[in-house]
Amino acid sequence: MSGSLSSNLILETSLQCYFFDQLVELNQKFSTPLQREDIYYSSLVMDKFGMAHHFFEEKEGKTSEKILGIKLMESTHLPKKKRIRELKDIGDTALFVCGFFADSLNKKIVDVSYYRDIGQAAYSKLNNLVPSFYDVDSFYNEFSKKFSNAALLMELLSKECSSNAKEDDLIWIAS
Repeated sequence: MSGSLSSNLILETSLQCYFFDQLVELNQKFSTPLQREDIYYSSLVMDKFGMAHHFFEEKEGKTSEKILGIKLMESTHLPKKKRIRELKDIGDTALFVCGFFADSLNKKIVDVSYYRDIGQAAYSKLNNLVPSFYDVDSFYNEFSKKFSNAALLMELLSKECSSNAKEDDLIWIAS
């Protein structure tokens, strides 16, 4: 490694910590910044989807994209624990798609507004099952109202990461 490379080195203890720090920095530039709990939750979502297998689902031995609208309807009939897990996954997936892949949806039939509506609905329904999270009453209901702002922060981070990406940039995750 060359000496000039060290200026591009980012040292973090985890990917989630990196996302949290970057989102906090971007959030400070917002006219209506998100609460720290919202930033933390968003960073957990980004960390979760750092592993591609979380983005897809496997049915009958085949990997495919999640069809969130159908999953949202089907979740109504699930037992409580499975419904909680499913609604959280639907909301998180929709948030990640709206945030990290917003540009790729611009010319699609199913656009950002579809994913936003699905995500907000999933988080609102989740609030009925989990009325308090991070010691915040109605966390998921409030987060559903801030969905667009959280997605925008992710989108800004995505654009910042892609514009800063160079062949010689490295991200090191310290153990």
